[in-house]
Amino acid sequence: MSASEDIVFTCPECGETMVVNPAMQDALLSNGCVVCGASVADDAFEVADAACE
Repeated sequence: MSASEDIVFTCPECGETMVVNPAMQDALLSNGCVVCGASVADDAFEVADAACE
C-alpha cells in the first residue's frame, strides 16, 4: 500500500464518511461506528487512490 492510497469509511447507518488508516479500519470493524455505534462490515470501506484523480 502506497502513501497515495486512502481508505475511506462510510457508515451504513448514519452516513458519516472519514479517511482512516488500517488500524482505524480494524477498530471500526471491531467496535462499530464512532458516531452512531452501528455495526460495520468490510463493505463500508473503499480504497481510493489519490494518484488516479
